[in-house]
Amino acid sequence: MNDPDAPTPDASTGLGVRDVGTLLEALPYIRQFRERTVVIKYGGAAMTDPELREDFARDIALLKYVGVNVVVVHGGGPAITEFMGRLGLPVEFRGGLRVSDEATVEVAKMVLVGKVNKDIVVRINRHGQPAVGLSGDDGNLFKVETTTGPSGEDVGFVGRVTRVDTGVIDHVAEDFVPVIASVGSDESGQAHNVNADEAAAAVARALGATRLIFLTDIAGWLGDVDDPDSLVVQASTDEVEEALPRIAGGMRPKLQACVDAVHSGVGAASIVDGRKPHSVLLELFTDEGCGTQIRPAR
Repeated sequence: MNDPDAPTPDASTGLGVRDVGTLLEALPYIRQFRERTVVIKYGGAAMTDPELREDFARDIALLKYVGVNVVVVHGGGPAITEFMGRLGLPVEFRGGLRVSDEATVEVAKMVLVGKVNKDIVVRINRHGQPAVGLSGDDGNLFKVETTTGPSGEDVGFVGRVTRVDTGVIDHVAEDFVPVIASVGSDESGQAHNVNADEAAAAVARALGATRLIFLTDIAGWLGDVDDPDSLVVQASTDEVEEALPRIAGGMRPKLQACVDAVHSGVGAASIVDGRKPHSVLLELFTDEGCGTQIRPAR
């Protein structure tokens, strides 16, 4: 039996009218982003759900196929916590940051660089685009310095990226998709855990990216946290800065990272619902998008 809700197929191509409309809608965006740099912070459900992981890898492969210079930056907090539990190590957070003594940093490097990074690389490779895994230590990609929590808390060896060697990324990105694990070392060689949101923003600023996308487990910035229909689809940096003092929880640092990136020359930054299949493509290649986009003030 035919599905009454299915799109009407075109006799010559087998494509539905809705499918063709989607392709035509995407065309100007494909032209807009071709040979431009898009930095994606990968995390949340899109990294843990098996189907969403495959969707993400396909999205990245497609972006590379159509000529987008895509760079992936990732963390892997749940995986780090899981392995620390296996090893009997305590897990502690202060000010939203993982307290990172030397043992914690060692586990973070092992998990992020040795497992999570390679899993992402393998999936992208499998979908037809060669990817190369990097960390902040490869080619001195990141230089970091020890930072504190938002209220000055001592969080151990947690690093803030002070320099990004864009030459390393540019060289790899000529032929491959760079996939960067958010760890790095300071001037003395001491390893640091680095917040993936901050690492992605630093990479986007250094590259002068056209877009920065944060994949999250929320719909985006809600004007009213108790109203799921109050999604702010688009806002200027001025509007966000005016609202920031009234925003609490994890949304505030994400919005601040968006504002900082845009002020530093990134064309626009988006907080995207990574729980939706193909959310990256929806954000980049459709009129509606898939979250909240922060643009420069006019």
